[in-house]
Amino acid sequence: MPLGNGDTARPRGQRVNAEVSGTPWLRGMGDPPLRGTTAPDGSSTEVTAAGREPGVAQGGEDGIPGGALQRAGQHEEALMSELSELVQKVVKSSSWWERHGVDISILACSFLQLPAGFLFLRSAQAIPFLAGVLTLGVVHHTLTVKGSHLASHNALTESKSWGKVWAIFFIELCSAFTAEQGTYNHVKIHHGYTNIIGLGDSSTWKLPFLNRYVYMFIAPLAVPILTPLVALDLLRNVEWKTALRTLCCMFLGFYCHYWLLLHVSGFQSPWSALLCMLLTRSLLAHPYIHVNIFQHIGLPMFAADRKPKRIHLMSLGVLNLPRNALLDWSFGHSLISCHVEHHLFPSLSDNMCLKIKPIVSQYLKQKKLPYNEDTYSSRLWLFLQRYEELMVHAPPITELVGVQ
Repeated sequence: MPLGNGDTARPRGQRVNAEVSGTPWLRGMGDPPLRGTTAPDGSSTEVTAAGREPGVAQGGEDGIPGGALQRAGQHEEALMSELSELVQKVVKSSSWWERHGVDISILACSFLQLPAGFLFLRSAQAIPFLAGVLTLGVVHHTLTVKGSHLASHNALTESKSWGKVWAIFFIELCSAFTAEQGTYNHVKIHHGYTNIIGLGDSSTWKLPFLNRYVYMFIAPLAVPILTPLVALDLLRNVEWKTALRTLCCMFLGFYCHYWLLLHVSGFQSPWSALLCMLLTRSLLAHPYIHVNIFQHIGLPMFAADRKPKRIHLMSLGVLNLPRNALLDWSFGHSLISCHVEHHLFPSLSDNMCLKIKPIVSQYLKQKKLPYNEDTYSSRLWLFLQRYEELMVHAPPITELVGVQ
C-alpha cells in the first residue's frame, strides 16, 4: 500500500522509507488460532493473547521443512527478547518522574486549567469566549484520550488497584464509556491482534456507508454523541453491578459539565449549554478519528492463523506520525510519534515511549525490520485518494514470504 504523497501502489509489505522489502512471509510461520481469551461478558474468543507464541508445526503449508520454520520463529523470538532487554535497561535506570510523573503532571495541569476555561466562557467578547472553548476542548481530550489510554494500559501507576480506580475515572467519568469493555477492546483485542482481520484490524473505525468527505470531515463531530450511545449498547455484555456503576459515572460526568456551564460560565438556556458541550467535546474529534485510522489501516493485514511473530507484526502493522505539540499534549506520544514503540511495549507511559524511541528505531533499522513513519498531511491525502479501497472494501490479507 502507498503510504504517502500520492505514491503509486507498492507491493504490500513495503515501507514508507523503503527499508523493508516486498518479499512475502512464509506461510505457516504465523501462530495458529488460539483459544481461551475471556471477554468481559464471560465468553471466549478463538484466539490467544498477544504474548503467547505456541510451537511451530513440523511442516509448512508450502512444503517448507518444519525445522526451517522453527529456526525462523526462534530467531524472531530472539530479536524481540534482545530488544526487550535493551528497553528494560532504560526503564530500570529511569526515575519515577520519567516513568509516571511527567504524564501525571500533564493530566494534573489539565485539571488546573478547567476553572480558567469555564470563566473565559462568561465573557461576551469573542476572543475570551473562544479561548474558553479552546481551553475546555484541549482539556477534555487530554483527559479522555491521553488519560483513558494510559489508564487502560495501567501506565499511570505501579499499583493495579489504583490503576483500576484511574481507569474508571478517566474512561467512565470523563469519557462516558465502560472501563471493562474499553480496556478489553483496546488492550486485549486491538493490541493483542494488531492488524489481524476480524479482530484487531481497526475495522471499528470504518463506516462504509459514508462517503470520504463526510467520514473525514463531518462525521467526527458526532463522536461525543456516538461514544455514550455505543457504551450503553455494550453495557448488555457486563454484569449489572458494572453497568450500574458505569451509568452513574457517565451521568455524573455529563451533569458536572452541564452544571458548570450553567452556574459558572453563565449560560442562560439548557440548549446553549448543551451546544457548548458538543463544541468543546468535538474540538479535536477530527484528528482523533484520523489518528486511529492513519496508523494501521493501509498497512499489511493478516489472518489469525497466518501472521508474523510479535516483533514483525507490530513493526509491519503500525505507523508513527511526526511530533505535534498540540496532539502530543492532548493524545500523548504513544498515540502520535511513538505508536510503534507503544505497540511493542504497551505498558510504558507516553514519556517512556518517547525515551525509548531512539533505541527501538535504531534496533529495528539495524535488523532490517520495518519502522513505518509518515506525515499527517500525507496520510490524509492518501485516505482521500484511496478511501474506497481502504475504508469501504474489506482489506486483502497480506501473504508475506520473508522479511529482509
